[in-house]
Amino acid sequence: MTVLIKNKKARFNYEVTETFEAGMELFGFEVKSLRGGQGSLEGAHVIVRGGEAFLVGVTIPPYQPANTPKDYDPERNRRLLLSKKEIARLSLFEKQKGLTIVPVLVYSKRAKIKVEIGVAKGKKKYDKRETIKKKDTERDLKRSLKQNIAL
Repeated sequence: MTVLIKNKKARFNYEVTETFEAGMELFGFEVKSLRGGQGSLEGAHVIVRGGEAFLVGVTIPPYQPANTPKDYDPERNRRLLLSKKEIARLSLFEKQKGLTIVPVLVYSKRAKIKVEIGVAKGKKKYDKRETIKKKDTERDLKRSLKQNIAL
């Protein structure tokens, strides 16, 4: 599994309770662009409409802008490839107040491009501060252990 794009703010802004693995319906030049590390998951989310799940707000620039169609939209809605049971569960989560479905990361699994989506609840400001404190203390511990080993 090779991680292509990571949504760094997803786990900071949201508390992810459950994750799903889904395929994405992409054009060939979008796949090449993702494999090249281009793209952004900032502000993206999943919606369920008409028995299908769509990824909204993902930006995937063209691999070679000169060779892409003139009408290509880098922020178009992309259909997610999920089973009917998974789509039904996601629609239940979407209807609940306070829950949102966000993409966590895009990765390649064998020859396929997959997206990990998570059912998430927004964090409050004090929860975010707590997360920052934990990261700082872990970083300090690693530094002190590294210095002790070097001595």
